Amino acid sequence: MKALVIIPTYNEADNVSAIIDEVLKQDKNLEVLIVDDNSPDGTSEIVEKKQLKRKKIHLLKRAGKMGLGSAYVAGFKYALEQNFDYIFEMDADFSHDPAVIPDMLEEIKDNDLVIGSRYLGGINVVNWPLRRLMLSFFAAHYVRFITGMPINDPTGGFKCFRRKVLETIDLDKILADGYSFQIEMNFRTWRSKFKIKEIPIVFTDRRSGQSKMSKKIVREAVLVVWKLQFLHLKKKL
Repeated sequence: MKALVIIPTYNEADNVSAIIDEVLKQDKNLEVLIVDDNSPDGTSEIVEKKQLKRKKIHLLKRAGKMGLGSAYVAGFKYALEQNFDYIFEMDADFSHDPAVIPDMLEEIKDNDLVIGSRYLGGINVVNWPLRRLMLSFFAAHYVRFITGMPINDPTGGFKCFRRKVLETIDLDKILADGYSFQIEMNFRTWRSKFKIKEIPIVFTDRRSGQSKMSKKIVREAVLVVWKLQFLHLKKKL
């Protein structure tokens, strides 16, 4: 079993070293891929220094700030080329607790996609302003209503895929790039009849650094669900 944890970064110098160490502690079969968008704060340089001591650390350096979705697509392609069996998505800022990874590895044995859900059995979010929490919570209901996906947290970014899911999805046809990328990957996985399992997590707002959320990302998420549903009805997805 080979498992790769993909962590996109932009200006995560305060977090990247610690998150790598914590992830690699969780299982001997884990490796980490940092996909860095040319962070001016030296994030990639920190990773390069750690690579000298540990072979399980990988780095993709991109030319600039190109977006979350394209970072994960680049990471997915790398994972498939390097023959990883399980592929994780995870944030760099400790909002996703690395200690959950062993639970996800256990669940992926019987499923094709495991999602760490903030809204399974309630709301499990710490340190978010009420406005952002309500935006995220109602966005999840909006996505479920429009798409019909039986997923409580369709915008969550803590996930584990079996490689066959990523082999089935045409990664070059992904439409979304912001947080709506998560919606699209879930939708394509669901429509391909793969088995999806949500497990509860506690999401804690970032320890340090700045959030990447913006109005543009929210607008994209509102529109992408309609695009996905339209393509599905036209049998183009």
